[in-house]
Amino acid sequence: MVQLKTDSSIEAMRETGRVVAQLLTAVREAAAVGVSLLELDEVARGVLRDAGAGSPFLNYRPHFAPTPFPAVICASVNDAIVHGIPTGYRLRDGDLVSIDAGAILDGWAGDSAISFTVGRARPADTRLIDTAYAALDAGIAAAVVGNRIGDIAHAIGTVCRGAGYGIPEGFGGHGIGRQMHEDPGVPNEGRPGRGMPLRHGLVLAIEPMLIAGGGDFFHPDRDGWTLRTNDGSRAAHAEHTVAITDSGPRILTAL
Repeated sequence: MVQLKTDSSIEAMRETGRVVAQLLTAVREAAAVGVSLLELDEVARGVLRDAGAGSPFLNYRPHFAPTPFPAVICASVNDAIVHGIPTGYRLRDGDLVSIDAGAILDGWAGDSAISFTVGRARPADTRLIDTAYAALDAGIAAAVVGNRIGDIAHAIGTVCRGAGYGIPEGFGGHGIGRQMHEDPGVPNEGRPGRGMPLRHGLVLAIEPMLIAGGGDFFHPDRDGWTLRTNDGSRAAHAEHTVAITDSGPRILTAL
């Protein structure tokens, strides 16, 4: 069931979004060669604690998961696309890292993701990451009253496919509000002019995911959570929580 948010609810979600942005900024600043993924999770926990916020990720268990998620961030490295569980793995020079994180503040959820490289970046990784953000920007630009969900999907898919990248089959964005995952789903590829009409008060988490090798296929890791590319190529992920308003899209998880 799709729930439109009031203007006051969107303002409350903006406060949650600021916490998510601060969390991701702190994690990005802490990420360096030799730092473990568990240490990055501790940084994120500290930001949430200082803000008086909770985590929608911690102990989350969707239908496909064998165990509740044990952390407040997803930390996906190199060929991991999404849902990476933070471990004692220590970052190495040239690693491509995607961090997905959320917060709950005063009963409202926020969700966002960033991708970056640690140390010396490979040109191919820089291009992949830049394209992920370009696809996100295109999706946000299409999130206007009068368009449809398919217009967002088409905008994202056009950027990804145009650059020669794959799109993980069956994964995309979602509605967000009191819960982290709400209706409607937001595919990362689709036909323009199709799907649910976009209305003032709809809040979406828009999140392109790209596979460098050009294929769309992936497999779960042994932990049952982490999704890895089938071809071993690297992946990138970018996400913002966005409110659709009569005056245009409003990014709620921006600094």
